[in-house]
Amino acid sequence: MAENKATKAAATKKRATSQKETVKQTVVSKTAAKAVLVINAENAGFKAGDVYNALASAGKALTVAEIAKAAKISKEEVILGAGWLLKEGKIADSEGKIVLA
Repeated sequence: MAENKATKAAATKKRATSQKETVKQTVVSKTAAKAVLVINAENAGFKAGDVYNALASAGKALTVAEIAKAAKISKEEVILGAGWLLKEGKIADSEGKIVLA
């Protein structure tokens, strides 16, 4: 009888361990699938459009974080688009915020 209890306890522990490993593997898989920012002329142009539209709809100077939230893009994508717009002279810096020029 004592052997049976020990065997059941070992089996339960083994199942719990395998369940934890499955959860760990799932978490690793989800975190490893991060979005990749593709830097090319087409993508930069689209992000510039997102930044420009967010600034135009706000009608005031915004921070990078505010633009990212308004345009529903990442901060890195905002910076990519802002670089494009700065080069074209469409936006300017205003006390640490970005504003339409």
